[in-house]
Parts: sequence; C-alpha cells; structure tokens
Amino acid sequence: MFTPADFEHQTRQVGALNMHMVVEGAEDARPLILLHGFPEFWYGWVKQIKPLAAAGFRVIVPDQRGYNLTDKQGPYDVFTLVEDVANLIRSFGYQKVSLVGHDWGGIVAWIFASRYPEMLDRLVVCNVPHPMAGIQAVWRFYLPQMLKSWYITFFGIPLLPEWSLRVQNFRALERNVSRAAKGSISPEMFVYYREAWSQPDALPAMIGWYRALLRHQWSLRRTFIPIPARLIWGEPDFALDTKLAEWTREWVAGLDLVYVPNSCHFVQHDQPERVTQLILEYLK
Repeated sequence: MFTPADFEHQTRQVGALNMHMVVEGAEDARPLILLHGFPEFWYGWVKQIKPLAAAGFRVIVPDQRGYNLTDKQGPYDVFTLVEDVANLIRSFGYQKVSLVGHDWGGIVAWIFASRYPEMLDRLVVCNVPHPMAGIQAVWRFYLPQMLKSWYITFFGIPLLPEWSLRVQNFRALERNVSRAAKGSISPEMFVYYREAWSQPDALPAMIGWYRALLRHQWSLRRTFIPIPARLIWGEPDFALDTKLAEWTREWVAGLDLVYVPNSCHFVQHDQPERVTQLILEYLK
C-alpha cells in the first residue's frame, strides 16, 4: 500500500484558503479532481490516485476545508465548500475539469454541478445521493433512512461529539469506520488517519460540516443537476438507504446509476479496481 510519502504534495492559495493537496500525473494531462468524504482526507483516494494518473489524467486530490493540513477556518456550509472547488480549479488555470466525489465530497460535487455546470467535463459520485434525496427522506418520513441518520443529529450537539470521537486516540471513530469499510482500511492506513484527525482544530472542523448542513439544508431546494452524471453505489451502505440512490434520478438530468453489490459505503476502498474501472469508463 502506498504511503503519503509516495505522492507529490502541494500547498497553494485557493481563494483565502491555504489548501493542501496531492497532485499526480503529467502537467498537460486532462485534469481530474477527487474530493474525499468524512472522516477521511486526501488519502481516502489512495487506491485510485496513481492508476488514474497512469491512465492519462492530472489527478488533484485536496484536503478539503478544515481537514488534515488545509486551513481550519469556517464557514463550513456547502456553498462555501463549492466555492473552494471553483477557486481550486481557477488556481490551476483550468476552464473545465472532471470531478469525482465520495460521501461528503460527493455532496460538494453535486452542488458544484448545479452551480458551475460549465466548469465540468464529467461528474462521478460514489455512495452519496443528491442532497435533496436525503431531504425527501425526511419529508416522506422514510423510516429506514431516518434510523440510519441518527449520527447527524448527534453531531449537532456542542462539544460532545468531539470528545466521544477523540477519546482513547480516536478508538471509536477508527472502529466504526473499519466496520463500515468491511476491514478494507488496514491498521497501517489508520496510522495516517489518526495523524490527520489529530491536527489542531481538525475534528471540530470536520464535524462543523454536519452542523452547517443542519442549518442550511433548506437552501438546497434549487439544486437540480443539468448535466449527466454517474453514481457508483456500493451496497449495502450502513449510512444510506439504496432508495435514496433511486430518488437521485429526480434531481439529475441524466443519471447513470451503477450498483456494486457485496460492498459497502467505502466502496473505493473495498472494491478499488472496480471503482477505478467505473470512473475511467465514464470519463473516457
């Protein structure tokens, strides 16, 4: 398995943010941005970065706002996070990029596509529905999803989530992620995860994304995606019901929904070759 030292690291000014990222591939290759989810950082794409670069892409994988080595400064609402991606693209001088997001990175990717479709060549999202599908689950009182979403309400409580996740060197957080990933994130990899979680102010920032979502969720009503996209869905997903993947069709002009059975929420770890194949297939 690759270690962080095996990659090229950069820190660049992205708007008002000092953003850390990994960059691989030829400078004149097609640009491809990978956005990580919670509670990961750029290393969440470690199994895809070099294969995608070898396939002819300039792969850019940032630590998003508040994570790991990127600045810890709010706000953490999704619209600010989308502007970070737009500023990242501009900082490289690109007009268009392909964008891939997993989990929270997928939410940012969906909203980015609704606001900046002209900046996208291709869009791929892994294991997160369009945000309005999640809101619909609340409107429809869809109990299977509401039972899975209990932790979002927990993250809205001040201070307690940070304490509970930090105790015993992040033991509970590591255990829950490992279980959700079906053991596909190795103990050696979790050494790097704990380093990222231990960065000053990182944990409140990471949880801050959820708190901002609870405050701003109704602002997502007008976020139809006017371009086609591929949604890769590893199932079963501990956090998200498959029905939400189907409901995403209502919010995307041309959704290509691909299921990866016998997998999990962290599909890019559990089925890395398959996910890389599905990304390349759609991008090319």
